[in-house]
Amino acid sequence: CCHRDRAPRGFSHPEPYPGPKRVSVEDSNGQEHSWGGRMDWIRGIAWAGIAVGLLAHGAEAQDRPSTEDAYFRAVAEFFRLPASEISIMRDSALPAHEIPAVLFIAERAGVSPEALDALRRAGDGWGDLARRYGVGGEALHLPISDSADAGRLEAAYRQFRSLPLENWSEIVLTGDDVIALVNVRLLSQTLGVPPAEILARAGTSTSFVELYGELIS
Repeated sequence: CCHRDRAPRGFSHPEPYPGPKRVSVEDSNGQEHSWGGRMDWIRGIAWAGIAVGLLAHGAEAQDRPSTEDAYFRAVAEFFRLPASEISIMRDSALPAHEIPAVLFIAERAGVSPEALDALRRAGDGWGDLARRYGVGGEALHLPISDSADAGRLEAAYRQFRSLPLENWSEIVLTGDDVIALVNVRLLSQTLGVPPAEILARAGTSTSFVELYGELIS
């Protein structure tokens, strides 16, 4: 069906994140968390960073691999965030490749990145969080041809290809699917490389950070 190669709503470059009002969410254990928006998250992580010392933070930043620096410059470009905010986000407890998932779901759902960060660290998976906040298959799908090898996303694309667009809300994506789809979108749009090519290369890399470095080298 022709819809398979058409980019659904949400494939365009995201608009700047406006910053949500105070929200309250409940984690999988029934515990309520309340936040006031992105800057509360930024400030919270900043205080955590102060615990290890501002001078040490500066030294560590200089020691980080240049590939990771380049990857986070791409994250800042994609989400239209200042480098200073991305630098603070890097000090969160989340792995580097999960930070784009935080920002993508927060932007689409209108919730604070801090809320998602806390829920993830409390044990909720990205697949569950995407479903909870209504960020489903239509928002996450990337157009590739039916004959293209989807690699690590083959199971997800079997669902995309077997269902009409209007039923993509029924698609069940794992946490790894969500992380991969967001990162493939990030790399594709910032580097101008087709999603299918990113997927083909992803299978030979240990991480999307490493893959970004390979693609720009």
